[in-house]
Amino acid sequence: MSILGSLDLNDIFIVPFLKEPTLSTGIAAGAGGIVVLGALAVALWLTVKGWWKPLWSEWLTSLDHKKIGVMYIVLAAIMLIRGVLEAVVMRAQQVSPAPGFLSVEHHAELFSTHGTIMIFFVAMPFLTGVINVVMPLQIGARDMEFPFMNAISLWLSVGGAALVMASLVVGHFETGGWTAYPPYTGIKLSPNEGVDYWIWSLALTSVGTTLSGINFAVTIYKQRAPGMDLMKMPIFAWTTLCTAILMIFAMMPLTVASLMLALDRHAGFHFFTASNGGNMMNFANMFWLFGHPEVYILILPAFGVFSHVIPTFSGKKLYGYTSLVWATIAIAVLSFTVWVHHFFTMGQTAHLNAIFGIATMTIGVPTGVKVFNWLLTMWRGKLRFSTAMLFSAGFMFTFVIGGITGVMLANPTIDFATHNSLFLVAHFHNMLIPGLLFGMFAAVNYWFPLAFGFRLDEKWGRRSFWLWMIGFYLAFMPLYAIGLMGAPRRMAFFTDPAYFPWLVVAMIGALCVLAGLTSQVIQIWVSVKNRESLMVPAGDPWDGRGLEWSLGCPVPEYDFTTVPNITSREPWVDTKAAGKHVMDPTEFVDIHLPKPTGLPILVAGVATVGAFALIFEMWLIAAVCFVAMWVLVLIRSYDTDWEETITAEELREGYEAHKRLVETTPKVSLDDEFTSKNRGLILEEAV
Repeated sequence: MSILGSLDLNDIFIVPFLKEPTLSTGIAAGAGGIVVLGALAVALWLTVKGWWKPLWSEWLTSLDHKKIGVMYIVLAAIMLIRGVLEAVVMRAQQVSPAPGFLSVEHHAELFSTHGTIMIFFVAMPFLTGVINVVMPLQIGARDMEFPFMNAISLWLSVGGAALVMASLVVGHFETGGWTAYPPYTGIKLSPNEGVDYWIWSLALTSVGTTLSGINFAVTIYKQRAPGMDLMKMPIFAWTTLCTAILMIFAMMPLTVASLMLALDRHAGFHFFTASNGGNMMNFANMFWLFGHPEVYILILPAFGVFSHVIPTFSGKKLYGYTSLVWATIAIAVLSFTVWVHHFFTMGQTAHLNAIFGIATMTIGVPTGVKVFNWLLTMWRGKLRFSTAMLFSAGFMFTFVIGGITGVMLANPTIDFATHNSLFLVAHFHNMLIPGLLFGMFAAVNYWFPLAFGFRLDEKWGRRSFWLWMIGFYLAFMPLYAIGLMGAPRRMAFFTDPAYFPWLVVAMIGALCVLAGLTSQVIQIWVSVKNRESLMVPAGDPWDGRGLEWSLGCPVPEYDFTTVPNITSREPWVDTKAAGKHVMDPTEFVDIHLPKPTGLPILVAGVATVGAFALIFEMWLIAAVCFVAMWVLVLIRSYDTDWEETITAEELREGYEAHKRLVETTPKVSLDDEFTSKNRGLILEEAV
């Protein structure tokens, strides 16, 4: 066999179009061309600007948790653009006269990549990035417990995303949906490289996510500031801790299931091939043993975000802290007890389905507790509708609708009638778009100054909210209706004329969502362009309540000049109530931070090349990459010069500089919160 394995010229993205020029192959070739030309354009732009060196030294090799978090979010944003564009193309396909402009196989590939991208390469990097930026600041830590492992996690996720993007250029992705159920994804029915792209892209990112979960949990357990016991932690730290535990235990079933599928496909194993003693239901159980905790991995961090945004922009203390903590723990525990509701129709007994149906309904109770807590926090508050608050309010209204349909689907008899319909598709998006994306959009708008030192433009932020909100309802409410009318999911086209008006509305909704995403890109561009008028160097531009707002913006690499002593749940609020705008320092001591290193990129890069080799059966290259990856890890383990020291005197100077800045910054009232007068340190009353 050739060293290039099964790879040949026919796998290059332009070749199918040259052999059979149709609109479908033309779209596929165009997408591959955009990836190639886009990568070349970015490389050329960086070269012309002379930015390669600062990009490498200040960002790509950094072990600073804030920069790693920002890079996670950039990855999520890039993949979100692709995911939304694929959704628009699928909507256009279904609203077109049958059989549409895409081949059936191309449409199946689109909905498979769309689901895989949105779950694993948008949602997961987005929430992981926000946690990286914010959580250490909220607990008084200077970095993650394992900074090097944090960078490894990032670049493994980037490697997985790179494989999904590579499938546009070389070969094809799989067509079995984001769940990739066998036997369809077995070697007999799917002999090409598509399923292997799915397996190895998920293998990379699932290992990275597991490492992130370990890192988050250990950081919270070991790095909390003195005096911050568990019941003094911010709610976002609590949701992060529960999410981390879910990551540790829920990602392993997915990793194992995907590797077992790889062994079935290429090593003659029969885990999931029924004709040889296997059972594909083992795959379904393992996948959803990951899959339903995954739903709460996605949603719990957003719940934490709302638990900070709503009190801040209501001007009130969070209502029911203790009940929110216990509700979060209850959701995390119960999330492991409901996975069978994803396949009520696959042959279990009625008794088993009833048990899991009851468990599914039960998990709605702690979720409802949270909604009432947020509403009671807003009750009689002085509400300010910033972009972050708008996304939070939109979430509450929309998420409840999704929760109601979830309780409906928890009834096995209803699920039997709707399981393979667009009703289920509408429910799934009804949970994850407001429950995850709205939360992450709120987080970016709220905490953006911590990373970059300036606020995001509110005008374009609000426009993006309304376009996303209107677009969501137009895109997915019609799917509930035609789902109940019997429209099946995963269809490349429909022939029933009764569906057409609803599909037109859904198409308009998809275009609104695309316009909302475009508005967010414009928001970033306008904000960077006008950053001088949006600067908040004194910090705390929203009259915030968390410890992170005690710092200047942007937050320095070392986070805190001195580690604060915590005596209450809201030490920063207590400090401001005492008439101070800087927390009292404790003891200035020398600190050690990890030096930048390129090894995480090299380790993940070699792993990604090895995974690509496995996809195309380049066994020798894969073996070399496997060995090289561990050699690089060993090199790191023998590196003794990996820290740099920041002296106590430097920290003291940093503290004094921040204190002088705060003292000279004009204080403004909440009425000027969204104006250029806001340079930080918003006060409730005008000074």
